[in-house]
Amino acid sequence: MSIQTVGVIGAGQMGNGIAHVFAAAEYDVILSDISEDALAKARARIEQNTARQVAKDQLTEGERTEALRRLRSTTNLRELGACDLIIESATEREAIKTQIFSELLPSLGPDTILTSNTSSISITRLAATTDRPDRFMGFHFMNPVPVMKLVELIRGIATSNETYDALSAIVGRLGKTAASSEDYPAFIVNRVLIPMINEAVYALYEGVGNVASIDASMKLGANHPMGPLELGDFIGLDTCLAIMNVLHDGLADTKYRPCPLLVKYVEAGWTGRKAGRGFYDYRGGTPVPTR
Repeated sequence: MSIQTVGVIGAGQMGNGIAHVFAAAEYDVILSDISEDALAKARARIEQNTARQVAKDQLTEGERTEALRRLRSTTNLRELGACDLIIESATEREAIKTQIFSELLPSLGPDTILTSNTSSISITRLAATTDRPDRFMGFHFMNPVPVMKLVELIRGIATSNETYDALSAIVGRLGKTAASSEDYPAFIVNRVLIPMINEAVYALYEGVGNVASIDASMKLGANHPMGPLELGDFIGLDTCLAIMNVLHDGLADTKYRPCPLLVKYVEAGWTGRKAGRGFYDYRGGTPVPTR
């Protein structure tokens, strides 16, 4: 499977990072989003991040120029149909993802590989809505994509060995490390990570500690680079809640019940850094705990 052209759907935090690393690895990339504004912001973010890599001697100026030249954007989803590989990185809602794949199908070439950057949703179920479940896989990058070295590879029940091998080789070309996960709710990273964040929210909800003390305890007591509540804000509390719901629904175990306080924060629109408020208030110069 020769892969040179890559389509990325969704220009948000994950999508722009995925487009960045593929362009820097000498793939031709088309970044798609329904919003011209989102595409402009993604381009600016990629320009900023690649400039930072040049300053750190991780890229040369010539490599940066070539990477930016290889990256283009579009609001027309069907323009991605000619790509060898397509990576869906839209919001973590299954209905939206299946709608995107449905819109894509008529324009796809017969050999195009479809993947999803979903952090929790069943790959087998997503693949079954397409015409190529053998050429469909989970391709889960970590945030921030240019920095984090891990990519989870998740096979659906029908994924072919050829598709798996092709994506595994791509991970190596990107300079990252692949971890293979079975197609169970939330896969490996989020199966462990998100319940930890949810438990930290329960500790806050039950008054075991306040935001500052919970985060300090895990940073200084467990040597975590971020406290769990700070990390939840970074990921997005709406995303954390969506993953907890997938775990709770998919595994039918009460230990995955989302904390009511997490639900309240999401209902209030306090979803973390991207919203300006979560377990910390980011609207000033220094983040301030909200509890």
